Amino acid sequence: MGGLLWHVLTGTSDGENRVRILRTLDERPRNANRLAEALDRHYETVRHHLGVLVEHDIVTDTGDDYGAVYLLSGRARRNWGLVEEILEHDDRRSTGPRE
Repeated sequence: MGGLLWHVLTGTSDGENRVRILRTLDERPRNANRLAEALDRHYETVRHHLGVLVEHDIVTDTGDDYGAVYLLSGRARRNWGLVEEILEHDDRRSTGPRE
C-alpha cells in the first residue's frame, strides 16, 4: 500500500485536497457536504476526491450515495503511520523547510 498512498496523496497536483480530506476524516466521519463545508471546497470537487480515495481503499463509505458518510478504511488505519509520514512530508513541501 505504501507506493499507492504516496502516489494518491503526493503524486498528483490534487494530492493536497486528498490530504486535507484524510486529516478531516481522521477527526470524525462526515458526509461529502459536511466535508465540503469543513474544507471550504466545492461539493463536486470533494466528491471527485472521495471517489479516488474509495477506489483505492483509503476511504470507505457507509449508506446511500447522497447521504453516505465517509471514514478512513481499515486498510488506511492499519497503515496510519505511513499516512502520517506522508502528511508530514506534505506539510514540509507546502511550507518549505522548518527550522
